[in-house]
Amino acid sequence: MKALKTLFGGFIALTLFAATAVAAQESKFEEGKHYTVISAQGTNKPELREYFSYYCPACRAYEPYLTEFEKVLPEGVKLEKTHVDFMRQTTPDIQFMLSKSLIIAEKTAIAKKFSPAVFKYLQTDRSTIETEQDIREIFILSGGNGAKFDKGMKSFSIVSEAKRNKQTQDKLSKARYLTGVPTMVVNGKYLINSKALDDKNFFADYTALVAHLFTL
Repeated sequence: MKALKTLFGGFIALTLFAATAVAAQESKFEEGKHYTVISAQGTNKPELREYFSYYCPACRAYEPYLTEFEKVLPEGVKLEKTHVDFMRQTTPDIQFMLSKSLIIAEKTAIAKKFSPAVFKYLQTDRSTIETEQDIREIFILSGGNGAKFDKGMKSFSIVSEAKRNKQTQDKLSKARYLTGVPTMVVNGKYLINSKALDDKNFFADYTALVAHLFTL
């Protein structure tokens, strides 16, 4: 948590990602210490993926800083988000509904409003999600179209994407790579071990490490 707070403070002094790429070349990041190889094969397209949960306070605190970090990712690199289903505050079924709803929100361009609304509903208002209708109401209040939500929740492509994310989550969890959230993975291959980074220069090290991993 100390490192996470340092990361947040570091975003105030955000610099261009290109500059950190140079720093990455000068830094010596060690496999097994600063990052862990979790797959022999990476994703087809470069990505920075966050595994998170709407029920996780640290994930909520991470949100505004990820938004800033997203602005300085290399061209062609996308920040992806996977909602996990292993939190204890509710059932896996409800969490899977949230996974599908996030995908719908992303595809209908309201994710930037939907996610903060869900975080607020669960963590500030202390309300509970018990049915799909509860999520639908949040979706609509976030500017979404109810009909598109209904269609998306039953869509083969949406359900398939959510299931693929679930399969990857389960695989990483079984291997003990994904043991909590938020967890960041580069290109589906490199898991960032943030605890190994320098607390005093956490943001600079974190950014340089991500830049370095994109060059591997």
